Amino acid sequence: MTPTVSAGLPIREYILVALISAAVTFLLTGLIRRFAIKAGAIATPRARDVHVIPIPRMGGLAMYLGVLGGMALAHQLPALRRAFEYSFDPVGVLLGGGVIVLIGALDDRFELDAWTKLAGQVMCAGILVIFGVQWNTFWVPWGGDEEVLGSVLQLDNNQGGLLAVLLVVVMVNAMNFVDGLDGLAGGLGFIAAAATCAFSLGLLATSGGDVSSYPPALIAATLAGACLGFLPHNFQPAKIFMGDSGSMMIGLMLAAASTSASGKINYLTFSPSDTLALMSPLLVVAAVLFLPLLDLMLAVIRRTRRGESPFAADKMHLHHRLLEIGHSQRRAVLLIYLWAGLLAFGAVSVTLFDSTIMFWLVAAGLLLAALVSAIPRLKSRNQQGVP
Repeated sequence: MTPTVSAGLPIREYILVALISAAVTFLLTGLIRRFAIKAGAIATPRARDVHVIPIPRMGGLAMYLGVLGGMALAHQLPALRRAFEYSFDPVGVLLGGGVIVLIGALDDRFELDAWTKLAGQVMCAGILVIFGVQWNTFWVPWGGDEEVLGSVLQLDNNQGGLLAVLLVVVMVNAMNFVDGLDGLAGGLGFIAAAATCAFSLGLLATSGGDVSSYPPALIAATLAGACLGFLPHNFQPAKIFMGDSGSMMIGLMLAAASTSASGKINYLTFSPSDTLALMSPLLVVAAVLFLPLLDLMLAVIRRTRRGESPFAADKMHLHHRLLEIGHSQRRAVLLIYLWAGLLAFGAVSVTLFDSTIMFWLVAAGLLLAALVSAIPRLKSRNQQGVP
């Protein structure tokens, strides 16, 4: 039986931890920038790049140190220490995240090949699994009977571990693919982490203090803080890029937070509607990464049809298309923020508030976002129609 704690909801503690992560990241990014320049970790403009001047990368090192600072503070707080006392998830994230940041930093400097990075991603996912970050049960929308929606799959250690590894690899590469405009990956990471943290806090409140909700909220809060602290240095015009060291860390921590929040729940004790709500962390990340994941799948299809490697680079990603339509870099990034925020917090709000009202509010927001995104193209067509 999972222990519960009757203490009040530690929202202030989570906010404090997120702010410390943000502050540490913000303060150390300048030092990391100087280190990257001396180490030669410089992003030289290529044909597919948007930036036109050499910019240092390896910002993921500062982000990881921010996460480390937030975790260290949480370990000293009476309430948040429970995340470490009843689970090894935060320790697994720190170790797996540290290794993947190291691999990313090496890639930022020496340009590792795709298969080497993939092997490193699988290894880091394996570290998470060793520390218990894996799926024990998983709900699927088929099966069941007339009164019960869907069914629950009971996974053994091998199946749960493989599912966790697959999720990590997909998330890591999706974040890596979307890291093409200043501030884009950092903003999406912040939105996804903040939404996952909000859901975990809601679950912590409704469960009466179930300690299993502490680790995912802590992982998400420290990641949100690190992304927030890095954005002032990375938003257009960027002074430093997070590089693969940052984008891969974001993907790994989002996958870990989702798995920690939804992968260890006994769904058989909940109603069908509650079961759908408990899958929200996975839905939140899927919602935020819907555009990057769609972009990733289209890129793989596009490249394989041309007879190229799925990992080959081109200049046909979503953010490139927004620039072609006529949006500026900042506006393109803010539009993707808008889409991601509506989808992510919409998924969370449906589980916490009246689902019908929230559905129509999110639908209205998505319609508005679609109109704003299409404005440059509509203006161009109107101008072409003028004699």
